[in-house]
Amino acid sequence: MRKLLYITLALVLIAAITRYGAWTQDRPEAHYLSDLRIELAVDQGVPAGHGNLLAIQPELFPTDYQSSKRLHRKLAAYLQEARDRGLVSAKTIVVLPEHIGTWLMVSGEKNELYQATTLKEAMNWLAVSNPLPFFKALAGAKGDSRVDDAYLRMKAKEMAKDYQTLFGGLAKEFQVTLVAGSIILPEPSVSQGNLQVGRGALYNSAVVFGSDGQPIGQPQLQIYPRASESGYIHGDAREAVQVFDTPAGRLGVLIGSDSWYPDNYRKLDEQQAQLVAVPAFIMGKGRWEQPWPSDNGAALGAAASKPGATSEGEAWHRLTLTSRPALSQARGGASVFLRGQFWNLGTSGQSFVSSAGQTFADDGSRGARLLNLWL
Repeated sequence: MRKLLYITLALVLIAAITRYGAWTQDRPEAHYLSDLRIELAVDQGVPAGHGNLLAIQPELFPTDYQSSKRLHRKLAAYLQEARDRGLVSAKTIVVLPEHIGTWLMVSGEKNELYQATTLKEAMNWLAVSNPLPFFKALAGAKGDSRVDDAYLRMKAKEMAKDYQTLFGGLAKEFQVTLVAGSIILPEPSVSQGNLQVGRGALYNSAVVFGSDGQPIGQPQLQIYPRASESGYIHGDAREAVQVFDTPAGRLGVLIGSDSWYPDNYRKLDEQQAQLVAVPAFIMGKGRWEQPWPSDNGAALGAAASKPGATSEGEAWHRLTLTSRPALSQARGGASVFLRGQFWNLGTSGQSFVSSAGQTFADDGSRGARLLNLWL
């Protein structure tokens, strides 16, 4: 009798595991009507044959990441609108926002994840739907926030492949140089034209793609992650600030908070950077108008201001030194923010372009925006 009971329990357990395994593999793609519209918010200067910086501030939601093809459709629609307006040429540098690639970690998941009401619930679905990759990633996680590390590490190879296919493909399709925002990956590098991942710490990194769809140089790693991300994103002040040769000029990329530090502009000046792209991201609705957080005091100290005495938006404008004589020799720059709603977390940030010591900004209205600076 006891033997029969054990056999029955074993069969039930096997059936349950088999059913759970089948459930994790069942991932039908839900229908979704995406808003492909985008407005031209800033068109500064006149065409002079020197090219342009084109910042694309998208409005994205979790369902846009259900597949890389869906995200491609939306971003390609934005670029097609820019092309129709005469803003795309062989000398165009397109700049996308920070973490636009990071959210690829939720691509190809079950509908329950996209229908979640909170980010925490969505991440729980991510782990439950990928039990073996999650626990493997958790075992190799680094830093203080091991669970956050595991979420990002578990699909790193697929994320890197999708990132290069998507953004390299867009660069080639529209024949532009494309600063592909950023993506968090473990020890990213480019080898034989392919974006690779390692097993070490996570880095917030940006890849610049040429009009042939191939990466230019190595990924630019973020040097100074924000305090809220330091538990799982690694930064190192010894990391190099690169300059990329493009048809429009020598380009430097400062990811998010790296654009606050004057020393980074000095390093770009030493390499004769002419243009600066700043992919940026601010999580939280209304943060742009709220006081600058005190944990960023080190950067603000360099700008002779005090935390809490200025708003987040004012601080971004003050600390972005592009095209300000004596502080930055670059003749133009673009800072572009990711907008949209990611479960219960909103986003903030008003993109802007800089030229001749002046700043030209989006007005903060809802919807996707184009900001163009003729060089």
